[in-house]
Amino acid sequence: MNDIDKALELLLTKLELWGRHLVLMLPNLFLALLILVITFYIARLIRKGLERVITRFSHSPALNNLISTLLYLCILMVGFLLVLSVLKLDNVVVSLLAGVGIVGLALGFAFQDIAANFISGTIIAVQKPFGVGDMIETNDYFGVIERISLRTVNIRKVTGELVMLPNKMVFENPVTNYSFHGIRRVDLDARVSYNEDLEQIQRIVIEALQDVKNRVKTRDVEVVYDEFDESSINFKARFWVTYTRQFDYVSAKSDAIIRIKKAFDERGISIPYPVRSLDFNTRHGGALSDQLGAIKVAIKNNDKADKEKE
Repeated sequence: MNDIDKALELLLTKLELWGRHLVLMLPNLFLALLILVITFYIARLIRKGLERVITRFSHSPALNNLISTLLYLCILMVGFLLVLSVLKLDNVVVSLLAGVGIVGLALGFAFQDIAANFISGTIIAVQKPFGVGDMIETNDYFGVIERISLRTVNIRKVTGELVMLPNKMVFENPVTNYSFHGIRRVDLDARVSYNEDLEQIQRIVIEALQDVKNRVKTRDVEVVYDEFDESSINFKARFWVTYTRQFDYVSAKSDAIIRIKKAFDERGISIPYPVRSLDFNTRHGGALSDQLGAIKVAIKNNDKADKEKE
């Protein structure tokens, strides 16, 4: 019975001591709670104001959200450290900072690829070398950009497949942006016979391509000869077209081929085919001729045997 009384007395003494400390800590607790509430209010207010201001300078929703979220978390962290300081938990603050540093270092090694994509995505969002809707080619992929996030660039290929490229690959490799200037040059290869008047061919092709689809009227059509081939003289017809999608380029090239072919047909100009000559060497006693004759005889015998079976 005495042991129970001693235990109860010890417990009451401990509770009384805690009560005294609690009473002494009430002003600090009230101040800490007030600081915490004010911190949340200020952080939310600054975040909303920053989101309104930053949209004037950046049109990337992902980047805007990243900046506002980081600032929000930084303000909350400062308020949390102030709360711990008011509660006289400075040792806890030091331990937390040390722990955060160690954990951050470990996470940096574990997720270095994710961090690289994240940093690359941030740089892409700031520099804006391309945007949603642009036609680009990178890492052997050609298509339209559908989405740019802080982790991937989503490209819709001209054949319909969706490719999600990590930002690190896009950032570290060459990127061709076909939509940057809004125009693109079409280089069309063609050929004519050696018998044709080359200057007349130039005039005919230039005239035929004046009204080709999507052509930029401010740039001239160019026809340049570039090669003496075995059976023809080859030339390139070059003109510029407006470019917002791949179909603009393809349809303009197709229309140019139709117009050139029609202009040549109306003037009786033929497009030569490659000519190949076969030289059967019979210097060695006509051995090749004998072999060809034997093959023909064997084919006839097989045909005769098939007819007899029927």
